[in-house]
Amino acid sequence: MSAQPIRKTSSFLAAVKNLPEGGMVTIPDVTWDEYEQLIAELDDRPGIRVNYSRGRLWIVSPSQYHEMYTGLLLRIAIYAADALGYDLESRGSATFKKKSFPGGMEPDTCFFIQNAARIIGKRKLDPRRDPPPDVIVEIDISSGSLYKLDFYADLGVPEIWRYDENRLHILLLTEKGYVEATTSHALPVLTADGLSRFLEQSKAEGQSAALRSFRDWLRNALPANN
Repeated sequence: MSAQPIRKTSSFLAAVKNLPEGGMVTIPDVTWDEYEQLIAELDDRPGIRVNYSRGRLWIVSPSQYHEMYTGLLLRIAIYAADALGYDLESRGSATFKKKSFPGGMEPDTCFFIQNAARIIGKRKLDPRRDPPPDVIVEIDISSGSLYKLDFYADLGVPEIWRYDENRLHILLLTEKGYVEATTSHALPVLTADGLSRFLEQSKAEGQSAALRSFRDWLRNALPANN
């Protein structure tokens, strides 16, 4: 991790260009207009996450391991939703902005379940009209995500899955902020312990083996008539 006091918008792209895989640069004293300009300039450069909160900018280049865990958790969520008879709409690392905060975040991935029907067919989400994701996933390996929680709470995201490479934490939104829970609200068949176990298995045996184990477990975990 590195922090560089860059204040000119023209320097932002240089910071991105020199950012190594798994690296992060923090930039203070960034205006809302500068943040929006950078988002527009990076529109055709997937793989870079840009997060902004109350004048501070974080630019992150996720590692390959980071993306591996993100993909595995999304596939697990899709299998679980299908088994429960739920619709699931994924929006990946879509940008969620709120000028009144002011802030904007790009999760590692996100999906809609309870609100899936409301966003089907929409190419771009508008936080003023559309619901927030039902679940946001953050992989905290090369960089942490705790600084994002205030923004996600203000946005109204009800559930966050946060994986620190040792354990997956399920955070549910309450009146007092996010609190850790043992079980997912969006996909109640899933628990923090169970998700952690399959992520650990993927490290030793690979993603396919972990997914096979999850599907076997899921068949036994659900009632026969589900």
